[in-house]
Amino acid sequence: MVSLILHSTPLIASDELMNAGRASSIDLLLDNAIRRGLIAGGVVVVGNRNGLLYASTRGNLFQTPGSPALTERTLFDVASLTKVIATAPAVMKLLENGRINLLDPITRWFPELEGSGREDITLLNLLTHTSGIDDMEISADDSLKKALIKTASQNSPPPGDRFRYADINFILLGEMVRRVSGMPLDMFCREHVFAPIGMADTQFLPQADTATLIAPTAGSNKALSAGIVQDMNARRLGGVAGHAGLFSNASDLTRFATMILNQGSYKGARLFNERTIAQMTAPYFYSKGRIVRGLGWDIKSPFSAPKGDLFSAMSFGHTGYSGSSLWLDPEQDLFVLMLTIRLDYQDVRQFSRLRSDISTLAVSIFSHPRMADEISNNVQAP
Repeated sequence: MVSLILHSTPLIASDELMNAGRASSIDLLLDNAIRRGLIAGGVVVVGNRNGLLYASTRGNLFQTPGSPALTERTLFDVASLTKVIATAPAVMKLLENGRINLLDPITRWFPELEGSGREDITLLNLLTHTSGIDDMEISADDSLKKALIKTASQNSPPPGDRFRYADINFILLGEMVRRVSGMPLDMFCREHVFAPIGMADTQFLPQADTATLIAPTAGSNKALSAGIVQDMNARRLGGVAGHAGLFSNASDLTRFATMILNQGSYKGARLFNERTIAQMTAPYFYSKGRIVRGLGWDIKSPFSAPKGDLFSAMSFGHTGYSGSSLWLDPEQDLFVLMLTIRLDYQDVRQFSRLRSDISTLAVSIFSHPRMADEISNNVQAP
């Protein structure tokens, strides 16, 4: 287990890179968001290929007196981070082992879609959200097969250059992992992705005995609940789906990010070969070059709020609707992880700004220290 010691005051990793005044600005950003009711609390971790550089927590599990404070072990519903922490890595393991090909037509694994007009969709289209398929709400009484047939019958454009972010792409990929491997997505990920690098807490369908360690998410009625995936389609698919449903914490996600920055290896344990990591994070250009995606990963798109202004052009990451984000920059050897208990889902602009401000401040401290003081001075208490 990674020994992350998180405090409400920052860890000083290097006198040359960071001082207490700069670090306190990240805490202040979280505190301001809590006071505005944007979040109830959060965890921010900054690291590199060697592990932890800085970490901080603010807030408690619940807004009641005596509620436990958030820690590095608190599990969060990471929402769409499921796509890049679980599903895309599972797909890449199958690819690395020669079980699949990125140009496989979707009908190789979903013969029920023969004759649907969707035969030209490839696994690459699904990984880059260029399948042309739009999202749909899965009914409570729908089997996945019925949902797929309904989706395929939609009057959607053919696959190709146009980027259209849609959860259905990764729902299909999650099911494809099951059909190819013979193992449900959660079991495959636990055995072939999480366990090899010690991500012992990361899981779908968290067990009841860990309920006190799970950060709550807000439901449609704004009531907070813990341990049940927030995304309704993931719920209707039994809590295990390729687009959402994963629960993880700062400790495990630090391991994962460190593995990526080490080109597939974590403390001597090799999860992927270097070629696989390079393939997963290579840029694919869509929508006349306006959108840049990796295999699952976001590089440049309307969803790139955590990227900030100081990451390199080839940095990559992803966000989660529930309040999570992870952005990595191999060129600057840095990652920034944010996990929050998001309360206000209406103020998208302010939440995107929080993601951007935290990542910009973090990268300024560790990669552009001369700019850090100027940026820190602009962070003011409300």
